[in-house]
Amino acid sequence: MKNEKRELSPEQREEILGALKARFEKNLNRHKGLEWDNVQARLETNPEKLWSLNEMETTGGEPDVIGLDTKTGEFIFYDCSSESPKGRRSVCYDREALESRKQHKPNNSAMDMAADMGIEILTEEQYRELQKLGNFDTKTSSWVITPANIRKLGGAIFCDRRYDTIFVYHNGADSYYAARGFRGSLRV
Repeated sequence: MKNEKRELSPEQREEILGALKARFEKNLNRHKGLEWDNVQARLETNPEKLWSLNEMETTGGEPDVIGLDTKTGEFIFYDCSSESPKGRRSVCYDREALESRKQHKPNNSAMDMAADMGIEILTEEQYRELQKLGNFDTKTSSWVITPANIRKLGGAIFCDRRYDTIFVYHNGADSYYAARGFRGSLRV
């Protein structure tokens, strides 16, 4: 996953732009009033952001535009896969949690993976916004940004959707499960 240059080949650019356009057109309810041509123009002038979107795509996130920040003009992308992205599961919360494990360490942490991909992990508020666009994480769960006071005590929080309700839970930050990953956001 690490590509120090953070550049895509022309073929990769074409492929990710095609996937993003198809998803954009298939899910117009997620971005009412936005035009794909404007999104594509912005993406083409931000190759590093396009690289990050490709990372989101290749790890199973199915990124899509969910809004526009009218103050900055940035398009906002979230992972919109129905379940927590498959290529980002079985990770603990952050580097500190990873290093604290003495046995059976996961391969990575959610915070490190997100940083390597050039994205941010969703906050609880963003996660709730996402859930207004569909039913996500009905069989999986996703780490979300944990408040400092909880993290200081060794915990971390994650969310999922069960019984048509969004739940916020806690766990030790060093825990990891096959059905728990993380969802990201990216501003372009």
